[in-house]
Amino acid sequence: MNHRAAWIAALVTLALHLAGNAHYGFFRDELYFIICGFSPQWGYVDQPPVVPLLAALTQLGGHSLFLLRAVPALCAAAGAFATVLLVIEFGGGAFAAALATVAYLGAPVLIAFGAKAGPDEIGLALWPLIALWLVRLVRGADRRWWLAIGAAGGIACESKYAVLFFFVALAVGLLLTPQRAILRSRWALAGIALAALIVLPNFVWQARNGFPMWELLEAGQHGKNVIVGPLLYLVLEAAITNLFLAPLWMIGVVWLLRTSAWRFLGYAYLVLIVEMIVLHGKHYYPADVYPIVIAAGAIPVGAWTSRVSIVRGAILAYAAVFALIELPVELPILSQPAFVAYQDAVLWRLSPVPRGALRTENGAVPAIGSDYADMNGWPEFAAAARRAYDALPPSERARAVIFALDYGQASAIRFFEPGLPVVSGHNQYWLWGYGAAGGQDILELGGSCWRDERYFARTMPVQRYVTPLPVMPYENNLTFLNCSGLRVPMQTLWNDSKTYI
Repeated sequence: MNHRAAWIAALVTLALHLAGNAHYGFFRDELYFIICGFSPQWGYVDQPPVVPLLAALTQLGGHSLFLLRAVPALCAAAGAFATVLLVIEFGGGAFAAALATVAYLGAPVLIAFGAKAGPDEIGLALWPLIALWLVRLVRGADRRWWLAIGAAGGIACESKYAVLFFFVALAVGLLLTPQRAILRSRWALAGIALAALIVLPNFVWQARNGFPMWELLEAGQHGKNVIVGPLLYLVLEAAITNLFLAPLWMIGVVWLLRTSAWRFLGYAYLVLIVEMIVLHGKHYYPADVYPIVIAAGAIPVGAWTSRVSIVRGAILAYAAVFALIELPVELPILSQPAFVAYQDAVLWRLSPVPRGALRTENGAVPAIGSDYADMNGWPEFAAAARRAYDALPPSERARAVIFALDYGQASAIRFFEPGLPVVSGHNQYWLWGYGAAGGQDILELGGSCWRDERYFARTMPVQRYVTPLPVMPYENNLTFLNCSGLRVPMQTLWNDSKTYI
């Protein structure tokens, strides 16, 4: 089979995402990525630099949700392309390629990675591509492909640090099998060196700033993140890849473990999942690995059904139906009221997983889910901040700075109301500092941080922000406070506002 099937898979995936992605509004994290990218650095408190830079580049010509989300759409298409190429390398035919493509498009977590800008988008393309190149090396390809693997690994790490666990898992898998022979090459060392060289500037940035990412991860383990046990973690891995299609990748893991040439990939999957369970990683952290085991699973299914075309047709129809059922969950193709009705009428009736089981963070969530809720209301929130700021007396407004409670609020204001002076103590905003805000009044968007009389002599409500839109509960019904008469040095106030989480 030639590469035509891979191109078809990529084009179908790209068309699906380009048509479906650019609805609702900018996601909270997308706004943050854009603002970070407009201040390019080698690193940020909570992320490497690649995704913020890409996000900012898409907005140079003005606000465009379509261009922003075209980047993850292209990554998703590249992931589909690499998945089908893996099928070909494993010896699969047209049916296996079609089945892998449908399962790829039916996995909610993979659709989500391609639906909005985020650090997982790059791994969606590069993890299966790295596996593909390793498979080719095992089959005798030129050892200089190690340079491509090193470059891809370095770029993936500059997008999300989780790829380091994937590389550890791959190394363990190779060392446990005869395929370790591909490591005995100067080109393997050159690839590792290239990856290290690409990652080095970010490592230096993190070191100079006290490794804030480590501090953030530790904070997430103490209240913010939902921690689950090993058994539930495995159930959630099936749920995020579509419970009705997950048997395909499970078959793939078993097939890899039973196939001597590719056993190292089976071991790598198992090691990666163990790493995530032990370290209490969120269920989607290892999800970029699933295109690899989906491709593997399509091979034995294709072999078992090679003589019964009607069974193949039934399997593809089954996969397509359950892929379509899951599609609105991660792709914003329905109106939000229609989506809530769809969940109640269809999704929750089919799913054995109880509502809320897939949450990765603690706290109340609207009926439309946290992702879709975080795509609502940001222009309105920024406009409300503008009205509150403009309502201050001219003498106070001249020396006032807006204090946002989190990076979502701060980024929305900077994006939609760029003329407003806004700071925050959350993640990268805290590291950026308070600028010229020393001794000035603060307009606080939340009404709770500085009520303590230790900080200000006076706190006066300026405005109440309430929206009918389905947003996260902590972003609604907020009191905007005018805080004046600072009683402590601004640096003390700023140190107390630090929130790495």
